[in-house]
Amino acid sequence: MAFLWVVLGFLLFGSSSGCGVPAIHPQLSGLSRIINGEDAVPNSWPWQVSLQTSSGFHFCGGSLISQHWVVTAAHCGVRKSHLVVAGVSDHSSTEEAVQVLPIAEVFEHPLWGQDLGPYDIALLKLAAPALLSATASPVCLPSANASFPAGSLCATTGWGRTRYNSNKTPDKLQQAALPLLSNAECKKFWGSKITDVMICAGASGVSSCMGDSGGPLVCQKDGAWTLVGIVSWGSGWCNPSSPGVYTLVTKFIPWVREILEAN
Repeated sequence: MAFLWVVLGFLLFGSSSGCGVPAIHPQLSGLSRIINGEDAVPNSWPWQVSLQTSSGFHFCGGSLISQHWVVTAAHCGVRKSHLVVAGVSDHSSTEEAVQVLPIAEVFEHPLWGQDLGPYDIALLKLAAPALLSATASPVCLPSANASFPAGSLCATTGWGRTRYNSNKTPDKLQQAALPLLSNAECKKFWGSKITDVMICAGASGVSSCMGDSGGPLVCQKDGAWTLVGIVSWGSGWCNPSSPGVYTLVTKFIPWVREILEAN
């Protein structure tokens, strides 16, 4: 398959809030495997966290949005007995300054149901604050009225399977560039399953897969990486010709603010 290779230009100026600007710059080479992705430059996506069981099994991703909070997918089923691991890029490395952070509270969206569908978002309050550093820093949240047009080239990251039938997930964080789709275009693949609280990306030779759930879909806005989507669902066999479906973060900003302010 021929891939369109592109290089994203990375703006060197940062956001005023200190979010969304990695100290270690990502190098993203194109529409290429999370299915068809590539190894990320270590720690170049410093908001990416690994959600793990107490035995160290990675089951979902998440995004650091402040020292105290992580956002992920509700369908990950995170419990307070699970752990947030920040500052990690290679699960096999013993050299990384990882932070293993206990969870104080889990807030799933009140309209989340157990079917894979709308409202697939959860907030995790950390029991101890993450130490912000070059390898662990927050992604920017969009404003509720921010728009991200179809065709925008964005990025997703995770430790999900690189083949749908693989028995194990990669040790090294994977990344992929992929375009946003309009919901009308996405409905050509998924029909009425697509609602206005979702955003689609991919169908470009790249796909999120099992283990990527809860992780980020980020786009650049005003010189900083902004959390546009949360990996939610897609093809059961991670077909890179079908778009992945992500929770549209802009639709949940009022709820996120409400939870953060009340807790």
